[in-house]
Amino acid sequence: MVESPTKMKSIQGYLGDGYEVLSSVGHIRDLADKKDIPAELKKTSVGKYSIDIENDFTPLYVESDRGKKTVAELKRALKTADELLLATDEDREGEAIAWHLLEALKPKVPVKRMVFHEITRDAIRAAVDNTRELDLALVDAQETRRILDRLYGWDVSDVTRRKVGQGTSAGRVQSAATRLVVDRERERMAFVSASYWDVEALAAKAASEAFATRLARLDGAPLARGTDFDDRGELKKAVVVLTEAQVRELASAIEAAGTATVTAVEAKPGTRSPKPPFTTSTLQQEAGRKLSMSAKHAMGVAQRLYEKGYITYMRTDSTALSTQAVTAARAQAVALYGDKAVPANPRSYRNNSKNAQEAHEAIRPSGEDFRTPASVSSGLDRDELRLYDLIWKRTIASQMADAKYETTTVTLEVAAGSQVAAFTASGTVYTFKGFLDAYEEGRDEKRSDSDKADDQALPPLAVGDVLSLRDVEAKGHATSPKPRYTEASLVKALEEKGIGRPSTFASIIDVILNRGYVSKRGQALVPSWLAFSIVRLLEQHFSDLVDYDFTAALEDDLDAIARGEQDRATWLHKFYFGADDHVGLRNVVDNLGDIDAREINSTPIGDVAVLRFGRYGPYLEVPGDEESPRRINVPDDLAPDELTPEKARELIDAPVGGDRVLGQNPENGRDIVVKDGRFGPYLEEVLPEGEAPVEDAPKKRGAKKDTAPKPRRASLFKSMSPETIDLETALKLFGLPRVVGQDPETGVDITAQNGPYGPYIKKGTDSRSIGSEELIFDITLDQALEIYALPKYANRAATSLKEFEADPVSEKPIRIKDGRFGAYVTDGTTNVTIPRGQTPDDITYEIAVQMLAEKRAKGPAPKRTTRRTTTARKTPAKKK
Repeated sequence: MVESPTKMKSIQGYLGDGYEVLSSVGHIRDLADKKDIPAELKKTSVGKYSIDIENDFTPLYVESDRGKKTVAELKRALKTADELLLATDEDREGEAIAWHLLEALKPKVPVKRMVFHEITRDAIRAAVDNTRELDLALVDAQETRRILDRLYGWDVSDVTRRKVGQGTSAGRVQSAATRLVVDRERERMAFVSASYWDVEALAAKAASEAFATRLARLDGAPLARGTDFDDRGELKKAVVVLTEAQVRELASAIEAAGTATVTAVEAKPGTRSPKPPFTTSTLQQEAGRKLSMSAKHAMGVAQRLYEKGYITYMRTDSTALSTQAVTAARAQAVALYGDKAVPANPRSYRNNSKNAQEAHEAIRPSGEDFRTPASVSSGLDRDELRLYDLIWKRTIASQMADAKYETTTVTLEVAAGSQVAAFTASGTVYTFKGFLDAYEEGRDEKRSDSDKADDQALPPLAVGDVLSLRDVEAKGHATSPKPRYTEASLVKALEEKGIGRPSTFASIIDVILNRGYVSKRGQALVPSWLAFSIVRLLEQHFSDLVDYDFTAALEDDLDAIARGEQDRATWLHKFYFGADDHVGLRNVVDNLGDIDAREINSTPIGDVAVLRFGRYGPYLEVPGDEESPRRINVPDDLAPDELTPEKARELIDAPVGGDRVLGQNPENGRDIVVKDGRFGPYLEEVLPEGEAPVEDAPKKRGAKKDTAPKPRRASLFKSMSPETIDLETALKLFGLPRVVGQDPETGVDITAQNGPYGPYIKKGTDSRSIGSEELIFDITLDQALEIYALPKYANRAATSLKEFEADPVSEKPIRIKDGRFGAYVTDGTTNVTIPRGQTPDDITYEIAVQMLAEKRAKGPAPKRTTRRTTTARKTPAKKK
């Protein structure tokens, strides 16, 4: 039994007819939902957490609807089996899935645990011959993690929902990750930029050999560089800081001199060694840097490569390669790059990660002989091929020889009036490229990058050579704050601090993005003001729980449980109820005291205004009338570090957007005004004081009376601007829906209008989408009739966004398509809409199979029926 349907076909082929390979399709059980908790337990801790806190934190597990069906099918198959091999992934989660299967199936045949790190014939046959018992310590560690996250998440999230806002949440690891991103933004907000100047010039011995130089010293004293300033904009050491005027005067003197003399030439040899093969963490980082893949997307692609048998298991902390893999990598390096491409002895690597676990190999191409990307391209989609190519190159390079280079630094001096200016230039030449022929690791952006000169080749130079100087230019620079985290650098930071596990990094980042705590600007992760409120609440009232060292220590404890060194129940009791060195989650929650929600959701912006986070998002509150302070919306695209006091003042002083009178409606004489609202620009027909609105339709029986008259309103199209819209266009918008004409067959009006899913035409109850909003005004009756003559939805693109192999149940190809209500997964029979917050890129084959299986288990949606309620007639009282 495996957990993934994708593995079934390959493993079945390797094992032959004597075996039947079945899949659990992931987890079959989880902590019970409230609706599944027995009535007698509702008022206990089980009713709140699905965990019996009073009895050794025993979890209450229930099978999902899909799980019940899967278990029934697996039990039927077991009736004719001689032996059960539990072959889920060889990590904590895989061990837990195997345990859940054992608990649910209660097999009467011998049970063995079968593990493998790659899906190849040799690996599968070896796994069958070398089974083991279920590792209950690993199961305990995974169960403890699940219970810990439920206790933390439910107790702390309850506080965030009450004090920050509905829909917010906190989590043991997600909160620490959010705090990292917020802390980096706080550093950027507190940063004070400093400016410094220098001189750049081109030097040349011959006209065709010009190279770039930069002024480094003046009269022997070093010039300031960006790294010489701290985050407050103050110098950390004694250097010369020139003003713009001084530098321009100096540049003029240097240009007038025209030549410089070489005073020093220093050449230093060096070597560079290859990086180790990929772990889960480094794969996510490199896929982000080189392929612009999110951590979640990279892991989904890697999962498919593993299940198809192209790479080894992709959840690993190990950098080690098997003897088989080392031999394969060295042989392929020699075949591609020659005998000198590999060192005399094979390379071995040690993992320095704080919380390294699981004795898997590193991630590498599977098998005894590595398949080149070109040889497997026909069996992989675009992303699979790109990621396989990355893994293949990294593995080959990890066993190749060091690169050798020589860096030459030249110093030039020029007499600039009464001062001596020293320029420097550096150039690096590789004398042997070694592993760089195959692969070079990417790097994250660093704040000191602007101080580094571009790599260049220098011509042969000797002390005493006289070089010409040209294109002398005074250059101004400003120091920059630390760059924001990207997914790659956040993964690196989480690993370095020991927060979470590499196998969970992708889901952690996905959660904080979907919760709205973080958004992406290009590759950079920008925290929202909501994240500031959440982190402030946790820091002030749950300080231990978002402390980086405490969070990492929890991972150490979970490792100890996995090794059998700690008892699960004892550890959970200490975490929840406290001990001498830990106050305990329950004690923290029970003794929070008063929390000022207004203060938690407020950030002073200098003395100009206060940024508050409210029900509808962030806004500035300007000091003034306490009863009705002025509020200014904060633009959605304005990052927290960009909301400086100066920017806040600019927003406050800006003229109020909208409220521009376009003219009068000729039908009723009322003014039409364009306004800028929270959900975008709109039009409003102004009602004179005391005038009631015109009823567009009779009131429904029993409807509440309006407490105040409401003016007519209309939204602008996306292509329209509140600054340029005119009265004629406004009247057209108020005239919607527009009658296009009548259907010649039925006489029913065909109308054009806008809706939540875009522009469309409507005939009775039959609606059809149209291409653009502008067509609402322009579409003709003939065009509308042509659309209606097509089959429904035929005017929409029917191409698949993504395609997978056949579904194991329906045996039909799985596709992701774009539908009226967004992207959806389908096998041609069952359709499942992709949940909000996920994109087609996030959906792997395994996820698609699971979504379809769960939809089938639920059965068809019940048909809506209209219930008619009648009131019993009272029998009139008899007259006396």
